[in-house]
Amino acid sequence: MTQPAMSRDEVRDVDRRAIKKYGISGIVLMENAGRGAAQLLVELGIRGPIVICSGRGNNGGDGFVIARHLENCGERVRVLLFCDPADLRGDAATNYKILVAAGTPLQIFGDRFDPEDIAPELANADWIVDALLGTGAVGNVREPYGTVIDCMNKSGKKVLAVDLPSGLDCDSGESLGQCVRANHTATFVARKIGFDSATSQSLTGTVHVIDIGVPRSMFD
Repeated sequence: MTQPAMSRDEVRDVDRRAIKKYGISGIVLMENAGRGAAQLLVELGIRGPIVICSGRGNNGGDGFVIARHLENCGERVRVLLFCDPADLRGDAATNYKILVAAGTPLQIFGDRFDPEDIAPELANADWIVDALLGTGAVGNVREPYGTVIDCMNKSGKKVLAVDLPSGLDCDSGESLGQCVRANHTATFVARKIGFDSATSQSLTGTVHVIDIGVPRSMFD
């Protein structure tokens, strides 16, 4: 079933109703999202290490789940975290603890770092997974994410954006100052209305809609 494109508020409402009305926990939704994105990446073809750039919100939590499932497929994965782990909350924090317990290669950069330290981390990647900022991002991109976005764009590597490219406004499709240029975007539940703008199409690459297990009756 193809869903109409959704706005930022509609996406939030889907999550809220799935949790409150249908009893699907947020951790299950995140698991389904991350597993679906990992499966997509495998289908696109992996010929080397994957570097996952994660932020502090649920988008970063999706990145942790993606890392786990890619490892389960036998892929080489490294996670770069651009926040203090103590700032992680809720489902993202839960999946971070799983990641650490599993021994997944992890580098914590926090919010202060030399950009030259990131380039070597990206240099050998076959794919970079952009799990920095999600649909809730508004206003100009703040540091450290602006610097990370610049490094990703300069790397010349293939990029899979999680839900939407970091720095893209979900509703307008405009860049929030700096924006990831993705080859593919794994977006959840439905396309975002901003994807239909002329400016966003060069930033999202090919868009793939990932089912996260929300009941069809919710949309009916």
